[in-house]
Amino acid sequence: MSKLPDNAFRANVGAMIINEAGYVLALERAKLPDAWQLPQGGLEQGEEPEAAVYRELLEETGIQQRDVALLAVYPEWLAYELEKSLRRPKLGRGQVQKWFLFQLQIADAQLDLSKATGKPEFSQWRWMKLQDLIAQTVAFKQPVYEKLAHGFAEYLA
Repeated sequence: MSKLPDNAFRANVGAMIINEAGYVLALERAKLPDAWQLPQGGLEQGEEPEAAVYRELLEETGIQQRDVALLAVYPEWLAYELEKSLRRPKLGRGQVQKWFLFQLQIADAQLDLSKATGKPEFSQWRWMKLQDLIAQTVAFKQPVYEKLAHGFAEYLA
């Protein structure tokens, strides 16, 4: 990825994966214990958002496209701005994201983060109510997660 201007937002995709009970798959960042989030990642040059979300799921979690069923797509792009101390050339000013909602089609016991194909970003996973995840995620992501909670409410616990 090339360097972004300081005022640019990186194009990104996000995945909310739910189980049959409507709980979301929460992932703990490997380098930041107690920092929980949903899987997300940047779009590559010329890549369509739906293709990117399946690639990111495989890279970050080892979950393959056949392991999930697409339930909904959030109707608009959502953005968050990073605090100045967190901005990096790869990220720019923040991220603008297209969000997808999936239902996991495999047994919980088959989730294995060691199957991720990218460098390990997450150390563990658990199922949570989305409101509990919102309370445990970094402040700058909370408004995006709140919008997802409203937009995907019919599917959530």
